[in-house]
Parts: sequence; structure tokens; C-alpha cells
Amino acid sequence: MVAEIAEDSEERLDLIDCPVLVTERLVLRAPHFEDVDAIANLADNIRVAEMLSRMPHPYTKEHAVDFVRRANAGEIGKCVYAVTLAQSGTFVGCCGINYRRNRDDHAGDGRDTLEIGYWLGEPFWGKGYATEAAHALVDLVFRATQVEKLYASCRVSNIASRRVLYKSGFQYMTTGMMDSINAGNVPVERYTLDRRTWIGLRSWSS
Repeated sequence: MVAEIAEDSEERLDLIDCPVLVTERLVLRAPHFEDVDAIANLADNIRVAEMLSRMPHPYTKEHAVDFVRRANAGEIGKCVYAVTLAQSGTFVGCCGINYRRNRDDHAGDGRDTLEIGYWLGEPFWGKGYATEAAHALVDLVFRATQVEKLYASCRVSNIASRRVLYKSGFQYMTTGMMDSINAGNVPVERYTLDRRTWIGLRSWSS
């Protein structure tokens, strides 16, 4: 995926301090070791794992411990969030902002670009939480950086994730392939959202 980035934006990307994000129903914060049991419980689901490229299945408590450690050490993307319910603090999934090298099918000059990703545990599907979290990530990227385009992708078969991206203003860009540790080489749809579109949608109420 290729982004149109201002000349000084690579430095600006490093200035994102990944603040706690609060939405109407959610709090997005750094993963804690207290989340390990909930992460392992929700992630140990083939219906979740098969939609992601790097989530192993079966997913164990040891995997969750390693995930939290790496997330807090900055070894996974730029900002990694635990998605929790504002009223109860219940852990429901994860989301984040990742650096992404330009794709071969849209080759550019090799500079890093940004994309968002998310997953929720199955008991929390269909409640609009993923869309709410995606809106928060999009707002953070465009407010805290000079990036002109943001990217996202989903499995071709992931109808729910596609719906989240459309509700967040993303537009279809191309279809490609993703190497999944659970499903092999699988087709994915790639999407982009530009700053101009975000400005028109940023109230998220239209």
C-alpha cells in the first residue's frame, strides 16, 4: 500500500504518543498483564484467528503474555490498544496502528505508511464496537500526523470487517494476497482513506 506522505511526515509519525482514547462506549488503552486471561480466552477462536495474518491457533496464555510484553515494548506496530468497555472495563479485543511497507502492486519509494487493524472477541461482534474503535484510530492518525492517506485490509470473506471499513470512510483500492499462518496464502481486499474524505466525515454522524 502506498501513502502520499509529506516530506517531514516520517519524523512526525514517531511523535504519536499513543494516548488513551475514549469514545462513547469504549476506552482504548495499552494492554496490561491483567488482560492476559481475557486475551487468551477471546483469541483462542479459529473464527478470529483465520481472519488475521499472525494470530496463532490454538492461542494460549503464553501467547497472550508474549503479546502484552511485545506490545508494551513497542515491538508490534506503533500504537497497540486493548479495546475495553467504558462502563465495566471488560476487555473485548485489540486494535492498533501499524507501519506498513509499500505493496509491490503499488510500488512507491519504499517509505513506511500507516494502516489500522482490529479484532474483537466473538461475544462482542455485531455491536458496533469495531467501528467505534476504528473511528478513534482514524481520528488519531489524521490529527497527530501529516499522513495524507491511511490504509486497511481485510479477508475477502470477512463481510463484517468490510462493513466496518466502509462505515469508517475507507474506499476499496485493490485485491491482493496475504500470508496467514493459519490459512496459508489467502485473498484480501485493500482499502484507503484520504485526509480530505476524513475531514468531511470526522463528525462520524453523517
